[in-house]
Amino acid sequence: MTDFSPQLSRITAICHGFGNKSALLPDNLQPYQTSQANKKQVHGTAIVDVTHPGQECGEADGLYTTQSGILLTVLTADCLPVIFSQQHGKGIAVVHAGWRGLLDGIILRMVERIARDEDPANWVAAIGPAARSCCYEVNEELVERFVSELPLAENIISPRFRHLNLAAIAEHQLRGAGIHQIDRVGSCTICTAAPHDGDGAQHHFKYTSFRRTSQQQAIDPNHPGIKGRNQYSGLIILP
Repeated sequence: MTDFSPQLSRITAICHGFGNKSALLPDNLQPYQTSQANKKQVHGTAIVDVTHPGQECGEADGLYTTQSGILLTVLTADCLPVIFSQQHGKGIAVVHAGWRGLLDGIILRMVERIARDEDPANWVAAIGPAARSCCYEVNEELVERFVSELPLAENIISPRFRHLNLAAIAEHQLRGAGIHQIDRVGSCTICTAAPHDGDGAQHHFKYTSFRRTSQQQAIDPNHPGIKGRNQYSGLIILP
């Protein structure tokens, strides 16, 4: 089942969704796939203005447009997908934010881009499925780096020993930059079980996860990788 943001769902001028293993690109976005802006995600902070369907954006981890009929997406498999819309659907944006992007300020850069056109307080953001603090274990040095570089309390950054809470970090960055209408959508990409389908079968996990797949490959080298199986999250201003 596709994940949706309650706040974004109220904006009738847009269509949005967060993908998973059973629908990598949400069904409601598939009719617009040919309009999709293309980019190479590199865990950076580059943001590209998209002005026409099918635009080749090069290396970018954030896309922004005020044009209708252009699908903006990000691919994730544990990193945060963050999607944005002006509250009347007059502009949209997407960000791919892993731990590097959060530290380097990709979310803040996107809000700065939004602010060039309008008050960010008039925008809504939805933070999608990603590795959550229940499972996202890192080394102590990385936690210490977050604590030293970001103006956030340590219990927000790392509510459990050596675990990062990427969604909480992103939400605090958004609020600090002026966006206060925020949804957290979906659940942990590493551990969330898939719902049973109609015949009672169960596909073990709901989301594609790079971390979980790497752990499985360490046990079984023949376990398939995630290439071509990342989930899309995105939105479009309806034509």
